[in-house]
Amino acid sequence: MTLKKTNRKAYYYKGRKLSGKELSSYDLTDAYKGTVAFSILDAHNVDKPTEKGKQLKLKFDCLASHDITYVGIIQTAKASGLNKFPIPYVLTNCHNSLCAVGGTINEDDHNFGYSAAKKYGGIYVPAHQGVIHSYMRERMAGCGKMILGSDSHTRYGALGTLAIGEGGGELVKQLLDQTYDILYPDVVGVELVGKPKKGVGPQDVALTIIKETFKCGFVKNKIMEFFGSGIKNLPVEYRNGIDVMTTETTCLSSVWVTDEAVKEYLTEHNRADEYKELKQKNLCCYDAVIKVNLSKIEPMIALPFHPSNAITIKELLSNPYKYLSECEKRGNELIKKGFFRLTDKITPDGKIKVDQAIIAGCAGGTYDNIEEACAILRGHGVGGKLSVSVYPGSMPTYIDLSKKGLLAELMTEGVNVKTAFCGPCFGAGDVPANNGLSIRHTTRNFESREGSKPGEGQLACVALMDARSIAATARNGGYLTPATDVDYVYKKKKAVYDDSIYKIRITDCFGKGDINYPLCYGPNIADWPEMQPLKDNLIMKVAAKIDDAVTTTDELIPSGETSSYRSNPLRLAEFTLSRKRPDYVGKAKKIAEDALSESLPDEYAEAVKLTKIDGSIEIGSVIYAVKPGDGSAREQAASCQRVLGGVANIAKEYATKRYRSNLINWGMLPFIYDGDDILCDDIIVVKDVKKVFDEGKTDAYVVRNGQVKKIVLRMDAVTAREKEIILAGCLINANRKDVK
Repeated sequence: MTLKKTNRKAYYYKGRKLSGKELSSYDLTDAYKGTVAFSILDAHNVDKPTEKGKQLKLKFDCLASHDITYVGIIQTAKASGLNKFPIPYVLTNCHNSLCAVGGTINEDDHNFGYSAAKKYGGIYVPAHQGVIHSYMRERMAGCGKMILGSDSHTRYGALGTLAIGEGGGELVKQLLDQTYDILYPDVVGVELVGKPKKGVGPQDVALTIIKETFKCGFVKNKIMEFFGSGIKNLPVEYRNGIDVMTTETTCLSSVWVTDEAVKEYLTEHNRADEYKELKQKNLCCYDAVIKVNLSKIEPMIALPFHPSNAITIKELLSNPYKYLSECEKRGNELIKKGFFRLTDKITPDGKIKVDQAIIAGCAGGTYDNIEEACAILRGHGVGGKLSVSVYPGSMPTYIDLSKKGLLAELMTEGVNVKTAFCGPCFGAGDVPANNGLSIRHTTRNFESREGSKPGEGQLACVALMDARSIAATARNGGYLTPATDVDYVYKKKKAVYDDSIYKIRITDCFGKGDINYPLCYGPNIADWPEMQPLKDNLIMKVAAKIDDAVTTTDELIPSGETSSYRSNPLRLAEFTLSRKRPDYVGKAKKIAEDALSESLPDEYAEAVKLTKIDGSIEIGSVIYAVKPGDGSAREQAASCQRVLGGVANIAKEYATKRYRSNLINWGMLPFIYDGDDILCDDIIVVKDVKKVFDEGKTDAYVVRNGQVKKIVLRMDAVTAREKEIILAGCLINANRKDVK
């Protein structure tokens, strides 16, 4: 047994699971309060008591953003009356460190971030010093803390921190001394036993868990709590590598029990006071349990186009044509012209040859991963067409590896060594060639994420692997190889953390902001356009229908070079759905123009007549998708629709809480509809739309070719504050109303 899921409550006493016969001996009423997660949530909930089934109002200890999110967040907060950062807010510059589009706009954003730190009292981390999550682990995470970040991989659970990745609107609320409101989440216990074999790394463990939990939604919007005898066999950076990937399960957050290894880690990072032992109380209850036998895990590979599309490397090599042809088929469904090839990576003798290999970012760029990869490569070299790049996750890690001679050794072996940068994770660095296959120890491999433009006939593939098997593959001339199949000597050298470079380079103004310090604007930094409050009746025209089982935020608003435009709402909106439904922007703009017409266009006038609308009318566009919002926390996946006149989404379900929150914070209604009979260009009328807040559902009318069909749109419960935001038209409007 490698992994076993139990989807029912499980009770533990002093770390031992109780049998059914034993349960009658205990008072189980408040056993859910015995988890580590409860203790942290309770400490941060300002609306006591903290109880299962009740709403929580949470305030965080710290915030974190990078340079494709912080400009919009600060602009939103500024428009809402911001005068200082009330808690530490870290602004890193790790996504647009390189300029993928030409011009000055990336560095203009950095200058804005620096000026905002000076003005409002932030912590500014310059480009190349550290990727956001590496920096937060080194400097900000601590036992029992809660951190909110505007990046989906905000995860520091292995250090005892409950961290959540959300859209920018939720950070704005914290900056304005508001709360993060959520129903008390289920907590899923993840019991680790055993010890990983040599050559198996944290990515292998993570992909094993993701494979078994993502598609079935086992931990969706829940907290994963790691415990068990196997934890002591994992170095802290190994734990960090597993933990950061929990985002790909669609869980809300994650936390681990802490031990002496965590205490040592924090002490070495000059933060011994941030340690405290976190463990379950004698009696605790989990809503479900996942048991993972670390000893049974094999080197894994997540094939395109999702981290959950994972199998063992050996399984892939046993039948490469079967698995690669499935990916090839999916690729050809995406590409608009030309032909996508992946099976051509299979050699006549049945091997698989890759084109590129990368170890980078918050998942791959740790000291431990790079040191062991170096040991595997030692003396073998990387030659020929294969390109191998390594990005240490932070400058202290870079310096330590450099002092030990490991970076020089990697470069001597033919590896490109680069500074801390998140680009390989989202398509702004090391973009593969068309039809290329890149293996990466990074976080994601969604379609188009690595920089492809399928609408223009450009499509490449990323497969996720652990740094150890990437090094083994590079050592073997680019032929896919699990690290367990190579002999190598690895004698770990203790990592030495020296933060003197941070003392030189970081600008820490927390508590020392100067409100008179001017914000530094570049020509691409623009204010948000005005949003209108919700009216009595809603007429929505379907501007795009997406039938895919899951729609990622990368498809809603592409990553890569488009990220450079994130500070300009109107400019960025031009890219909305550009790689999935290229005609969407034109359709949405036309609907927005119709909404502003002095006289009602004929098709809307007909809808009014057929449905007998009485009262004020709002006309806007809507997207229908089966399950939108998997992946990134980027609020722009929603705000770009709003900027173009979007008023709602209609879905069978929403892939993540954070995407639904983004819709709400931008004044859009997150409707649910179980049918699949909505078509592009349909007009959908919702009369007396505001009653959906009280009843959770509303009658709606689909108008098509002069005929009317009645349907029912549902909406899951919203909080009182979320209702205010939607009614006001967006979070900015709601906050302005509060200020007045």
